[in-house]
Amino acid sequence: MNALVALCHFCELHGPRTLFCTEALHPPSPSSHAGAPVPGDRDRDRDGDREGEGLTMRANSSATQRGEMCEGCRSLPASHPGFMSIDEETGIRFLSHQHPRQPQLFSVVRQACVRSLSCEVNSDVRLHVCVSHTSDTLTKRPASTCIHIFLFALRPFLQVCPGREGPIFFGDEQHGFVFSHTFFIKDSLARGFQRWYSIVMVAMDRIYLINSWPFLLRHLRLTIQSLQSTALKVFENEQGVCPQRSVRMNSVFSPAVFPHQRSGNAARSLTSLTQHQNLWASLHSSFSWLLKACGCRLTEKLLEGAPTEDTLVLIERQTEQEEEMSCWGGAEGGCSSSQPHQLESELGLDFLCDNDKPNELPGPKFTSLRHLRQVLGAGEFRQLVWHVLMGNQVIWRGADPGLIQSAFTVLKSLLPVGCVRSVPFSAQYEEAYKCNFLGLSPDVPIPTHVSSSEFSVLVDVGPDRSCPMSAVGEEDISSIYQFAISSANTQPTDRGPALLNKLEVALSNENLSVDVVSHCLLCLKEEWMNKVKVLFKFSKVDGRGREDTQKVLALLGATGPGEEDNVRLLKFWMTGLSKTYKSHLMTAARGGERSPSQ
Repeated sequence: MNALVALCHFCELHGPRTLFCTEALHPPSPSSHAGAPVPGDRDRDRDGDREGEGLTMRANSSATQRGEMCEGCRSLPASHPGFMSIDEETGIRFLSHQHPRQPQLFSVVRQACVRSLSCEVNSDVRLHVCVSHTSDTLTKRPASTCIHIFLFALRPFLQVCPGREGPIFFGDEQHGFVFSHTFFIKDSLARGFQRWYSIVMVAMDRIYLINSWPFLLRHLRLTIQSLQSTALKVFENEQGVCPQRSVRMNSVFSPAVFPHQRSGNAARSLTSLTQHQNLWASLHSSFSWLLKACGCRLTEKLLEGAPTEDTLVLIERQTEQEEEMSCWGGAEGGCSSSQPHQLESELGLDFLCDNDKPNELPGPKFTSLRHLRQVLGAGEFRQLVWHVLMGNQVIWRGADPGLIQSAFTVLKSLLPVGCVRSVPFSAQYEEAYKCNFLGLSPDVPIPTHVSSSEFSVLVDVGPDRSCPMSAVGEEDISSIYQFAISSANTQPTDRGPALLNKLEVALSNENLSVDVVSHCLLCLKEEWMNKVKVLFKFSKVDGRGREDTQKVLALLGATGPGEEDNVRLLKFWMTGLSKTYKSHLMTAARGGERSPSQ
């Protein structure tokens, strides 16, 4: 994460001051010879610190003319090398000193310091944020529209803090965005017996910083509470020895000598207030961890558009399955051990889970569509795939559950997830409305109305008795089993659909690998799912007639040779559209029918 953390202090003589700053330095790119030490790098770091000190002195020239730099405005002397930690995993260096090593960052941190301890503070309301892209940075306009919009977006994270103490967010694109937490440290010699500090995190990424608000608030409060508790103990000890309230009430007040009286009290450092000898090393560790953890907790991912229909259907199925299981678990008297198993079977064992289960079973398996085509033969394969694409029930009957499940895994890749209803292996026949992929034991009879129907296809898998099992390897399926495909359908399958023709061209091209064919199939499915969406919107949502629908089919390229098969495919795939997509279209259609006055 490209950010830095700084501890700031409000000095009674010099105003807001930066006490301690931790920044992350990323390793150079390989092209800049990252492995070799850069000559003079340490000298440049020291020169940068000196330049930062010079900027500090120039920025406060009027204050330094009145007296020396007080102890409370300094954490480490200029001769101190600072602190450095290295993340061995990423090679990032975390450097801490009183000021950033780069002069460009000095002004950014300086402005964040001033604003966190002065202009962004209001005694009535702490939270005044208004994202502005103009040159005057942020202004305090609590009643403005942009304030209300911004606060509404941040409502889960931000809170209005009465008084000066608490978190605040401000910034702009030019000077960066700042998360600041202001707090007080007890001091028996200070005016009001407390001194004013803030911890600021500065970053250029506004969204990243806002999303990190709960994390930063939680961990910065731990650091602040630790500082306050140790300072409180020192304060109580000092007050026990010499109560300052009675001393001040009995002292003579003189306006002429008041600045000199206050200048001596303004010199106490944070180390003196907490009596923590290793305070700055401890803060370096805390700030370094915060930068590393804040950068690791959020990662950016490239999204390639809206979720696909398969993703939406899988989410819906998972939600339905969880609801069903919770209903079983919450039913009165509990549920028997057979009920969850029955429910899992009725839900089709989930589309993704089926893909892994064949690997758990021994025996030969189909590995791809090309492998299945080689085993069955081109003609038999085309007939089988045609039934799959048309939505007919595909029944495999055999004694090897692993082989049947592997065949279903390969064939299901031809369809959208929403069109798949699978029972991998059953001891009885299941009707077509329950499943379009059904695996059966070899002794299960097929009902007459199914065997005589043109909307089903049966693949009988039997052993090849001419070749003993021990003579061949498990991968040679055609030498172990015989496959008989039968169907009452008499319609020729050589014309279409168009998707099947393009798929066979890819499968028959031996120059294309299995992975390339899989990507070709994915592209074909997405192409036809887009056509399905258009047809659904045109015919079901808008309610257009047959003539208009035919024109749309022509525009979609679904007419011509194999038109009947193309239309059947589109209508079948229409049943696999997600409920989310259908609901969105219906809602949009109802909203479009309303009059503008509504």
